[in-house]
Amino acid sequence: MYKFKEIQTIPPAKQLVDIVLSKTQRKTPTVVHPGFKITRIRNFYMRKVKFCQTSYGEKFSKILEEFPKIDDIHPFYADLCNVLYDRDHYKLALGQVSASKKIVDGVAKDYVKMMKFADSLYKCKMLKRAALGRMSTCVKKLTGSLSYLEEVRQHLGRLPSINPATRTLILTGYPNVGKSSFMNIVTNANVDVQPYAFTTKSLFIGHLDHSYVRWQVIDTPGILDHPLEDRNTIEMTAITALAHLPAAVLFFVDISEMCGYPLKTQVALFHSIKPLFRNRPLLVILNKTDLRKLSELSAEERQLLESMKEVDATNEVHFFETSCATKTGVDAALQKGCSLLLDRRVEQKVKAGKSDSLRSRLHVTSVAVPASRPPCIPSSVMQQRGDAGVAGSTAAAEEKLERERMEDLGGAGVYSVDLWRKALLEDPSWKYDVVPEIMDGHNVIDFVDPDIDRKLAELEKEEELLMRESSLAGDEEVIGEFRKTQGVLDELHSRMRQKRVERKLNKSKNGLPVLRKARKKGEEVEQELNNLGKDGAKVRGRSASKKRSSSILGKRQREATAGDDEGRAASAARARSASRMKGLPNEETAQVVEKQRRKRMRAFSKQGKKGEADKWVPDLKPKHLYSGKRGIGKTDRR
Repeated sequence: MYKFKEIQTIPPAKQLVDIVLSKTQRKTPTVVHPGFKITRIRNFYMRKVKFCQTSYGEKFSKILEEFPKIDDIHPFYADLCNVLYDRDHYKLALGQVSASKKIVDGVAKDYVKMMKFADSLYKCKMLKRAALGRMSTCVKKLTGSLSYLEEVRQHLGRLPSINPATRTLILTGYPNVGKSSFMNIVTNANVDVQPYAFTTKSLFIGHLDHSYVRWQVIDTPGILDHPLEDRNTIEMTAITALAHLPAAVLFFVDISEMCGYPLKTQVALFHSIKPLFRNRPLLVILNKTDLRKLSELSAEERQLLESMKEVDATNEVHFFETSCATKTGVDAALQKGCSLLLDRRVEQKVKAGKSDSLRSRLHVTSVAVPASRPPCIPSSVMQQRGDAGVAGSTAAAEEKLERERMEDLGGAGVYSVDLWRKALLEDPSWKYDVVPEIMDGHNVIDFVDPDIDRKLAELEKEEELLMRESSLAGDEEVIGEFRKTQGVLDELHSRMRQKRVERKLNKSKNGLPVLRKARKKGEEVEQELNNLGKDGAKVRGRSASKKRSSSILGKRQREATAGDDEGRAASAARARSASRMKGLPNEETAQVVEKQRRKRMRAFSKQGKKGEADKWVPDLKPKHLYSGKRGIGKTDRR
């Protein structure tokens, strides 16, 4: 069976050019600069030319591979293509496609060779442009051929799937004699039936089951009685099917003459196409007997029907009276046609020697063993067989069955089968040895020390002695002294680090230190205020709150010495409270403001939006609109 429906669509020539050029632009690099090496520029443009050539070659090769070759397909399909599409026009179209493929390959080869000698980007670009232009011109010349092949593809896809080698019934005759009605009755096909001629304009196929095999029934268009060269395409499809398909032919005759053609004309058509019925089972279906009985025919009309029996000496013509309106005689005609074709196929296979395919493939010898060649067995072997037979007979008499052994040793579920009992080993004592454990290709037992227990006991004893010696040496006192020494060293190291920081701070000062006036002590100020009759305790309290230094040195000194963690935490909390209260009247307002700030920040972090602190560079020229190559006077981008 030929898969005509799987042929892919053939685009028009202009659309094919656009497809290939667009694919070349998309699948190859697009950026090149005059500053590149000349070898790189050449490779850039040569790659475009070669890719374009490959794309055209793939398209043309697919067309040539998928379309059927007239000389290689079955003669039925070959003649059908000749009738429907004109063999010469079909071959010419495929030949032009093949020639264009060779021309495109030649153009690409020539221009790639010239590009190897180009010494600038401009020359390479012009050669590439010329190569693609010549390829496109060559493809555009195939406009007519590609359009014709697309029409052929569409028509091939609509053809029925006819198997030329299977069991087939062909319905033929004048137009409007009841062929399509007969086919609708015997198969599941739904062929259009109308009361005028040439309702069926092409081959229709239906299927039925008979004798447990599948049959195909072909309904052909009506044939008129005139010379072969005067027949049109519709009639020639029927002639092609009759000429090439090995099938049973059912020739329909309308004896009521309601089809519009007299009986004499229908019989004349039978005699004109009689050569096509040779070596085929032939049935003449006398249809529409519900309108006119066979007994109502005149003597001349009977004589015409009798003349249809003379086909050839080896072929017998069978007549059947049928009526598609009442379905009388339809089954009998169908059964007879199928049985005649089956007998003919079996007869042909017997003549060709294919009836018994399995026997024909095998060669069975029938030569008997000669009596003069008895088997030769050495005497030593016979003696061993004899001894083994005597010993085996006594052992077989004493041997217990496995079932009896199971019942004696506890029954099912308790007894475990001894799989090694009948093992044939060089030494029978090896049967129940432990199977060695293999790991990474080595036996595990080879790495096990047999004296490991003794060595372990010695190690434990040695460890116990060492523990006793350490308890007698007074290690606790030594460890205590070491801890004291370590504490002194830590304090010393802390002071050394503090000194180092002080030297660094003093060293990094720019300019000379400014001397300040000596300030009065707090006690002196308090005494003077008391002498003046004012309260000096307030000054003492204010100076105490500002006494603590906030310099880096003071911070380092506090960290070096042991401080109060709780006091430090409280001071940090007061500092945070003071920073939050800046510019706000009270603590409640500060809490509301803090809550709103956190709410806004949560939304920013959740949505991932840019904030006022994010850097943003506006894109005034988006690349996808302004990149790509443009020719002079062209604004489209490819």
